[in-house]
Amino acid sequence: MSTTELTLDTFESTVTADGITLVDFWAEWCGPCKMFGPIFEEAAAENPDVTFAKVNTEAEQQLAGSLGIMSIPTVMIFRDGIQLFAQPGALPKGALDDLIRQVRELDMDEIRAQLADEDNSPS
Repeated sequence: MSTTELTLDTFESTVTADGITLVDFWAEWCGPCKMFGPIFEEAAAENPDVTFAKVNTEAEQQLAGSLGIMSIPTVMIFRDGIQLFAQPGALPKGALDDLIRQVRELDMDEIRAQLADEDNSPS
């Protein structure tokens, strides 16, 4: 599966969908982004059941700003609409593969229960 370009209009519906979504925030002028791009594309080809999406931070400045993207590349991972990971910096292939494996193995019922507990705890 190839990657999908996300915009302000398509971001939320994509990351809140069922399943795993990886988002790469990048820019054309960014050297590390250019190095990470092929790694991201290769992982997309190897994981057809996962949504791989890219946000061009130059074209989507409002979206990047609203998400607090301060450094690129930044990778975010969502599963079933829950953000599980966000980290700036290009990842080596092995680290990206390991992250995908870890996200697949998560017990999402347990994650939802933890989030519910946090929401219900007194501030």
